[in-house]
Amino acid sequence: MADINNAKTSFVTIYDSFLTRVTSDMYMEFTELDTIEMLQDLLINAIPRFEFPKFDIFDYEEGHWEGIGTYCGVESDYKETPSTGWVGGVFNTLLTKEEINIISLNMVIEWLNQQLDTTENTKMKYSGSDFKFTSQANHMAKLKVLIDAQKQDSIHIQRIYSRRKFTAEGAQSTLGRIVERPNYGVTHVNRVSSMFGRYRI
Repeated sequence: MADINNAKTSFVTIYDSFLTRVTSDMYMEFTELDTIEMLQDLLINAIPRFEFPKFDIFDYEEGHWEGIGTYCGVESDYKETPSTGWVGGVFNTLLTKEEINIISLNMVIEWLNQQLDTTENTKMKYSGSDFKFTSQANHMAKLKVLIDAQKQDSIHIQRIYSRRKFTAEGAQSTLGRIVERPNYGVTHVNRVSSMFGRYRI
Protein backbone atom coordinates (compact mmCIF):
# COMPACT_ATOMS: atom_id res chain seq x y z
CA MET A 1 0.00 0.00 0.00
CA ALA A 2 1.27 3.50 -0.88
CA ASP A 3 2.46 5.68 1.98
CA ILE A 4 -0.04 8.57 2.18
CA ASN A 5 2.49 10.65 4.10
CA ASN A 6 4.75 10.62 1.05
CA ALA A 7 1.96 11.09 -1.49
CA LYS A 8 2.05 14.09 -3.78
CA THR A 9 -0.35 15.84 -6.15
CA SER A 10 0.85 16.61 -9.65
CA PHE A 11 0.10 20.07 -11.03
CA VAL A 12 -1.26 18.24 -14.08
CA THR A 13 -4.19 17.01 -11.99
CA ILE A 14 -5.12 20.62 -11.26
CA TYR A 15 -4.52 21.67 -14.87
CA ASP A 16 -7.02 19.04 -16.00
CA SER A 17 -9.61 20.43 -13.58
CA PHE A 18 -8.95 23.98 -14.83
CA LEU A 19 -9.20 23.05 -18.51
CA THR A 20 -12.66 21.52 -17.98
CA ARG A 21 -13.81 25.00 -16.88
CA VAL A 22 -12.50 27.08 -19.77
CA THR A 23 -12.51 26.89 -23.53
CA SER A 24 -10.06 28.96 -25.50
CA ASP A 25 -8.72 28.63 -29.01
CA MET A 26 -5.59 30.29 -27.65
CA TYR A 27 -4.33 26.96 -26.32
CA MET A 28 -4.70 25.42 -29.78
CA GLU A 29 -2.01 27.79 -31.06
CA PHE A 30 0.65 26.79 -28.52
CA THR A 31 2.80 23.72 -28.20
CA GLU A 32 2.12 21.36 -25.32
CA LEU A 33 5.15 22.61 -23.40
CA ASP A 34 4.23 26.27 -23.94
CA THR A 35 0.77 25.48 -22.60
CA ILE A 36 2.17 23.76 -19.52
CA GLU A 37 4.37 26.78 -18.77
CA MET A 38 1.35 29.09 -19.03
CA LEU A 39 -0.76 26.82 -16.84
CA GLN A 40 1.93 26.71 -14.19
CA ASP A 41 2.06 30.52 -14.13
CA LEU A 42 -1.71 30.63 -13.63
CA LEU A 43 -1.53 28.07 -10.83
CA ILE A 44 1.27 29.86 -8.96
CA ASN A 45 -0.59 33.17 -9.24
CA ALA A 46 -3.79 31.52 -8.02
CA ILE A 47 -2.25 30.08 -4.84
CA PRO A 48 -2.65 33.23 -2.67
CA ARG A 49 -6.39 33.23 -3.41
CA PHE A 50 -6.71 30.03 -1.33
CA GLU A 51 -7.11 31.81 2.01
CA PHE A 52 -7.12 29.07 4.65
CA PRO A 53 -5.89 25.74 3.22
CA LYS A 54 -5.60 22.79 5.59
CA PHE A 55 -2.19 21.93 4.17
CA ASP A 56 1.04 23.80 3.49
CA ILE A 57 0.08 25.28 0.13
CA PHE A 58 3.53 26.78 -0.35
CA ASP A 59 5.23 23.38 -0.11
CA TYR A 60 5.49 22.65 -3.81
CA GLU A 61 8.06 22.09 -6.52
CA GLU A 62 7.71 24.03 -9.75
CA GLY A 63 8.05 22.25 -13.04
CA HIS A 64 11.19 23.04 -15.03
CA TRP A 65 13.17 22.17 -18.10
CA GLU A 66 15.66 19.37 -17.62
CA GLY A 67 17.86 17.16 -19.73
CA ILE A 68 16.15 13.80 -20.20
CA GLY A 69 18.76 11.99 -22.25
CA THR A 70 19.11 11.89 -26.00
CA TYR A 71 16.79 11.62 -28.98
CA CYS A 72 17.27 9.99 -32.35
CA GLY A 73 14.47 10.36 -34.85
CA VAL A 74 12.97 12.25 -37.76
CA GLU A 75 13.30 15.68 -36.09
CA SER A 76 17.04 15.13 -35.50
CA ASP A 77 17.65 13.61 -38.92
CA TYR A 78 18.22 10.33 -37.11
CA LYS A 79 21.25 11.67 -35.30
CA GLU A 80 21.77 11.30 -31.56
CA THR A 81 20.76 14.68 -30.12
CA PRO A 82 20.55 15.89 -26.50
CA SER A 83 16.92 16.10 -25.41
CA THR A 84 15.24 18.29 -22.80
CA GLY A 85 11.79 17.97 -21.34
CA TRP A 86 9.43 19.45 -18.78
CA VAL A 87 9.86 17.76 -15.42
CA GLY A 88 7.92 18.00 -12.19
CA GLY A 89 5.35 20.45 -10.92
CA VAL A 90 3.88 18.95 -7.73
CA PHE A 91 2.42 19.77 -4.34
CA ASN A 92 4.26 17.72 -1.72
CA THR A 93 1.03 16.46 -0.22
CA LEU A 94 -2.05 14.61 -1.37
CA LEU A 95 -4.78 17.15 -2.11
CA THR A 96 -8.45 16.32 -1.82
CA LYS A 97 -10.82 16.78 -4.75
CA GLU A 98 -12.25 19.79 -2.93
CA GLU A 99 -8.82 21.43 -2.64
CA ILE A 100 -8.08 20.74 -6.29
CA ASN A 101 -11.44 22.28 -7.18
CA ILE A 102 -10.69 25.45 -5.19
CA ILE A 103 -7.27 25.94 -6.78
CA SER A 104 -8.55 25.33 -10.30
CA LEU A 105 -11.42 27.79 -9.74
CA ASN A 106 -8.90 30.39 -8.60
CA MET A 107 -6.92 29.68 -11.77
CA VAL A 108 -10.05 30.56 -13.74
CA ILE A 109 -10.16 33.93 -11.95
CA GLU A 110 -6.53 34.56 -12.86
CA TRP A 111 -7.20 33.54 -16.46
CA LEU A 112 -10.22 35.86 -16.71
CA ASN A 113 -8.12 38.70 -15.31
CA GLN A 114 -5.61 38.07 -18.10
CA GLN A 115 -8.42 38.34 -20.66
CA LEU A 116 -9.54 41.57 -19.02
CA ASP A 117 -6.02 43.00 -19.13
CA THR A 118 -5.85 42.21 -22.84
CA THR A 119 -9.13 44.06 -23.40
CA GLU A 120 -7.88 46.99 -21.32
CA ASN A 121 -4.88 47.23 -23.63
CA THR A 122 -7.25 47.35 -26.60
CA LYS A 123 -9.20 50.12 -24.91
CA MET A 124 -6.09 52.29 -24.78
CA LYS A 125 -6.05 52.37 -28.60
CA TYR A 126 -9.41 54.10 -28.72
CA SER A 127 -10.73 57.37 -27.40
CA GLY A 128 -13.30 56.99 -24.61
CA SER A 129 -16.32 57.61 -26.82
CA ASP A 130 -15.11 55.37 -29.63
CA PHE A 131 -14.44 52.42 -27.34
CA LYS A 132 -18.02 52.42 -26.00
CA PHE A 133 -19.29 51.28 -29.39
CA THR A 134 -16.84 48.43 -29.95
CA SER A 135 -17.53 44.76 -29.34
CA GLN A 136 -14.53 44.83 -26.99
CA ALA A 137 -16.39 47.19 -24.67
CA ASN A 138 -19.22 44.68 -24.38
CA HIS A 139 -16.69 41.90 -23.91
CA MET A 140 -15.01 43.84 -21.08
CA ALA A 141 -18.31 44.39 -19.29
CA LYS A 142 -19.12 40.67 -19.48
CA LEU A 143 -15.67 39.75 -18.21
CA LYS A 144 -16.04 41.99 -15.17
CA VAL A 145 -19.39 40.43 -14.31
CA LEU A 146 -17.98 36.94 -14.78
CA ILE A 147 -14.90 37.66 -12.65
CA ASP A 148 -17.09 38.96 -9.81
CA ALA A 149 -19.28 35.84 -10.03
CA GLN A 150 -16.27 33.51 -9.97
CA LYS A 151 -14.79 35.36 -6.98
CA GLN A 152 -18.04 34.97 -5.07
CA ASP A 153 -18.15 31.28 -5.96
CA SER A 154 -14.57 30.85 -4.74
CA ILE A 155 -15.34 32.61 -1.45
CA HIS A 156 -18.42 30.44 -0.95
CA ILE A 157 -16.76 27.08 -1.52
CA GLN A 158 -13.77 28.09 0.61
CA ARG A 159 -16.11 28.93 3.49
CA ILE A 160 -17.75 25.53 3.21
CA TYR A 161 -14.33 23.87 2.99
CA SER A 162 -12.97 25.66 6.07
CA ARG A 163 -16.06 24.87 8.17
CA ARG A 164 -16.34 21.20 7.31
CA LYS A 165 -14.80 18.40 9.31
CA PHE A 166 -15.27 14.66 9.08
CA THR A 167 -16.12 12.49 12.06
CA ALA A 168 -17.42 8.96 12.54
CA GLU A 169 -20.87 10.43 12.04
CA GLY A 170 -19.96 11.96 8.68
CA ALA A 171 -19.42 15.53 7.56
CA GLN A 172 -19.98 18.12 10.29
CA SER A 173 -19.91 21.92 10.38
CA THR A 174 -17.27 23.57 12.56
CA LEU A 175 -19.12 26.90 12.61
CA GLY A 176 -20.03 26.29 16.25
CA ARG A 177 -16.35 26.43 17.17
CA ILE A 178 -16.26 30.07 16.04
CA VAL A 179 -18.75 31.01 18.74
CA GLU A 180 -17.62 28.64 21.49
CA ARG A 181 -16.25 29.94 24.76
CA PRO A 182 -12.45 30.10 24.48
CA ASN A 183 -10.46 27.58 26.55
CA TYR A 184 -7.32 29.62 27.16
CA GLY A 185 -8.18 31.25 30.48
CA VAL A 186 -10.69 33.90 29.44
CA THR A 187 -13.45 34.05 32.02
CA HIS A 188 -15.88 36.55 30.52
CA VAL A 189 -19.24 35.34 29.26
CA ASN A 190 -19.28 34.68 25.54
CA ARG A 191 -22.55 36.37 24.61
CA VAL A 192 -22.18 35.53 20.96
CA SER A 193 -22.08 31.85 21.89
CA SER A 194 -25.20 32.24 24.01
CA MET A 195 -27.04 33.96 21.20
CA PHE A 196 -26.17 31.33 18.62
CA GLY A 197 -26.87 28.54 21.08
CA ARG A 198 -30.58 28.85 20.40
CA TYR A 199 -30.14 27.95 16.77
CA ARG A 200 -29.09 24.78 15.09
CA ILE A 201 -26.50 25.53 12.41
